[in-house]
Amino acid sequence: MARPGRPASAPGPVARLDALARAAGPSVATASFMILAAAPVGLPSLLPAVALAGVFFWSLFRPASMPAPAAFGLGLLQDLLGFAPLGSGVLVLLLTHAGALRARRVLARRSFLLVWLAYCGFAALAVGLGYLLQALLGWAVPPAFPAFTQLALTIGLYPLLAWLMARAHRGMQRAEALA
Repeated sequence: MARPGRPASAPGPVARLDALARAAGPSVATASFMILAAAPVGLPSLLPAVALAGVFFWSLFRPASMPAPAAFGLGLLQDLLGFAPLGSGVLVLLLTHAGALRARRVLARRSFLLVWLAYCGFAALAVGLGYLLQALLGWAVPPAFPAFTQLALTIGLYPLLAWLMARAHRGMQRAEALA
């Protein structure tokens, strides 16, 4: 604690490391869950659902920990892990990030149900854009059933993923209050 008339001392290395971990935690955790979701288990891929939920949630509730470069990196990781055309996941996640930031003032203090309904709209737009990009880049109309399956997974998994991320967010807030 600084005395009156004296500047505060610089935080020590442990405090700086703690702040860095809290700032990078959401992006690193989202990337880790994306890698786990990309595991080939014979089920529809959970990768886009995990990526979209992570970018949306952290952009909405902790935007300093999910800047645009992090959303870009997560989109690139999604494209590489999902063998998608490079740039399609990047575009979808950057637009989701921008949309969540714009909606932040309205949604950040609302009920979970309202946030989930907004997320459903984001998910529908994201899956639709991904489908459109796949059609344009592949010069063929892909089957629609996988897109509907992806939408159902993306919407259906959000409550569980949001619950996990909300617990992490509250833990970070408690740690910041103690610091």
